Amino acid sequence: MKLQSLVLATATALTMTTAFAVPAGSWTVAAGAHYVDPKSDNGNVTIGTTNYTVDVDGDVRPTISGEYFIANNVGVELLAAIPFHHDFTLTDANGGEITGRTQHLPPTLSLQYHFDGYNLPMNVKPFVGVGVNYTTFFKEKLNNDLGLELKLDDSVGVAGHIGLDIPFAPTESLRIDARYMDIKTDATVVDGTGVNYELGEIDISPWVYGVAFVKQF
Repeated sequence: MKLQSLVLATATALTMTTAFAVPAGSWTVAAGAHYVDPKSDNGNVTIGTTNYTVDVDGDVRPTISGEYFIANNVGVELLAAIPFHHDFTLTDANGGEITGRTQHLPPTLSLQYHFDGYNLPMNVKPFVGVGVNYTTFFKEKLNNDLGLELKLDDSVGVAGHIGLDIPFAPTESLRIDARYMDIKTDATVVDGTGVNYELGEIDISPWVYGVAFVKQF
């Protein structure tokens, strides 16, 4: 429902006519930091005959994005970051745990609409966007004595974006934003003989909260 609301808001915005502050052909660059907050209940996996619930921790890292305006107030944005690090815990029915960690990169491409002409307090400029997220996992590790190696498949999913730009100079702003990313990955372990065992799907699907400095060119 949260993602559907973001998509609906984007579709509505793209049909509205307002005065514009960001003309077609402009660029913006935003540099800041984002916190990836995975959803609760990240799924279940099975190792051998034992079922485990999955819990994935959050992480914060520096990010950078660039946006090109293809029309007045309508931009295409690409978000990039240095690798996020996540610890996770697998817990069985008896309270036994296996811990692990992974890194991932979540580049996200979005089509965005920036509202203007509403004379909001502090000249705030809201925006909404929708796009696609590609997440690649690497350096996966299970902390276990079973000789098992973990592999997580890459993920492709829908992403939503909403935020505010707060201007403090003609071409400079402070941005506060939130993104929803549909991130699901199939987990596999490889034993000491090289045999693969499919564990199941891990559903991370985080909200991503951030702040950034934005410069318009």
